[in-house]
Amino acid sequence: MLEFTTRGRAGEGRTLRVWTGLVSASRLTTDYSDLLAGARASLVLAVLTVVLMLVLLVPTMVWTRLRVPRAARVLEFVCLLPLTIPAIVLVVGLAPVYAWVYYFFGSGSATLTFAYTVLVLPYAFRALDSGLSAVDLKTLAEAARSLGAGWFVVMWRVVVPNLRPALLSSAFISVALVLGEFTVASLLNRQNLQVAINFLSKRDAAAAVAVSLAALVLAFALLIVLSLVGSRTRRRRA
Repeated sequence: MLEFTTRGRAGEGRTLRVWTGLVSASRLTTDYSDLLAGARASLVLAVLTVVLMLVLLVPTMVWTRLRVPRAARVLEFVCLLPLTIPAIVLVVGLAPVYAWVYYFFGSGSATLTFAYTVLVLPYAFRALDSGLSAVDLKTLAEAARSLGAGWFVVMWRVVVPNLRPALLSSAFISVALVLGEFTVASLLNRQNLQVAINFLSKRDAAAAVAVSLAALVLAFALLIVLSLVGSRTRRRRA
């Protein structure tokens, strides 16, 4: 990919024309305005998806473990279900739901947050489940409750600090998945980074490959950061 994006015209040799164009503010707002809009939409979607996923999943998993442990298998089945459904089938199922989403929330790209939250559930669930299994949640919660703490204080000052590595893992995985998602956004006719790259490839293949390479490097960087954070936390606990 790097070789292709630095390939010059006949007889020119290597050139950084494509890369300099992508980092030029003036060209970004003129030649690559759609790409810039797609990148912004993907970043907003990543933040909203992580927030919605954590708000929904963390209290549910904690409550299930503390109050209804027999429902843990049901919750696991529901969270892992999107992993077994092809994206095209998922979109067909989501289409009637999105008719109501468009009615209430409009047709902006941010509405993809609901679909992306479903997509990241299996990966986020596994990361959070590992974190919850590593702590004695019941003892911690009962100790905090016996000292007079309410459930919000238990969640914010007891559960969240002990789940910090798992929360970071689930967040990083969700961000990587959202930044690389194409099928759902394309089939629902919404704009994100991957859809913008697809459109860009039809008029400037080299620029599209360069952006794809940059996105790939960003995903690798996120995974490396995730690995470093996990290793640092394990060393502290040891």
